[in-house]
Amino acid sequence: MTTLTIWKKIHPFIKNKFILTILIFIVWLLFFDKNNLLDRAKELNHSRQLKNDKKYYIERIEKDSKRLNQLKTSNKNLEKFAREQYLMKKTNEDIFIVVETD
Repeated sequence: MTTLTIWKKIHPFIKNKFILTILIFIVWLLFFDKNNLLDRAKELNHSRQLKNDKKYYIERIEKDSKRLNQLKTSNKNLEKFAREQYLMKKTNEDIFIVVETD
């Protein structure tokens, strides 16, 4: 097909003011509008990321709440936590940190 035959097929559609208006409107909505297609896709991706973050933080809050409850109820658990996390020791003790390598 030559460009002339293609132009003859497309030309009546372009001359129609209603079809031309609809095409311009669709292009405007897809690329130039405040809520265009590209921005909608970015917002959808951002929304998914926020939902995943929310799920992670809810799980983390539940885990930390259980750990906090254990620390509040038992002095033995509190002492173990302080020794492991903050390297606290009694006055006449020495601490040795063993690092495992793969």
